[in-house]
Amino acid sequence: MLIGYSALRAFGDRPWDRAPLSFTLCIRRETISTVLGVVGFLAFMVFGIAQLVSGFAGIEHGLGVGWAWGALIAALMFRFTLPITIGAFFGAMNVWGWHWALAALFVAPGLLLVIPSVLASLFSLVKR
Repeated sequence: MLIGYSALRAFGDRPWDRAPLSFTLCIRRETISTVLGVVGFLAFMVFGIAQLVSGFAGIEHGLGVGWAWGALIAALMFRFTLPITIGAFFGAMNVWGWHWALAALFVAPGLLLVIPSVLASLFSLVKR
């Protein structure tokens, strides 16, 4: 038993030490969850800034610079985001030239999940 243990210790106790010629990537779960959390946070921030920029551009295009700054201040200070959301729809559609359906998904990405569930519930009601 002592010989077997010393032979195992010669290569090491860790799995990546047992196969010296192969490359094994060992990453802890905490590291993966931290990296995914940081990437998710950055993606969420970029998406939010893009919506603010689109909202500002849409309100500026339709109502002028003063109303755009007012809507931006209302969104950031008072958390009243309805004007920016509507402005983001019109900014994506009129200023950036997107199709209205893509602009709607841009300002309300939850529609991507809500619409299929509503259709499924309607089909289940009709099926009865």
